[in-house]
Amino acid sequence: MAEDRVMQSLLLDFYGQLLTDKQRETCELYFNEDLSLAEIAEQCGISRQGVWDNVRRAVAALEEIEEKTGLVRRFSETQRSLERLHDKAEGLLSLPLDEKARAAANELSDGLKALLERG
Repeated sequence: MAEDRVMQSLLLDFYGQLLTDKQRETCELYFNEDLSLAEIAEQCGISRQGVWDNVRRAVAALEEIEEKTGLVRRFSETQRSLERLHDKAEGLLSLPLDEKARAAANELSDGLKALLERG
């Protein structure tokens, strides 16, 4: 369940601008702000059912876009690959290295860390 919310939040980050303003607003409140349907309904001046319908339609649209483009999947795969490479670079630093090799391993590790932090 938590993984689904993370995925839906990622989909919203990637493709949210393709939704209607109302769908984007309700999804941001629901997934990113963790508000309840009742809280969103009160804030937006619509019924709980209206909020749920907006969220459900938006999620369906986001999933369809992801199915066609695969951007989130590729992004996630790239992040995992960068994490593995960073771990390997960090492992190199625990080995006895000459000064030049240690500097290169540090540069590699720092570069990978910077890429991971940028997302």
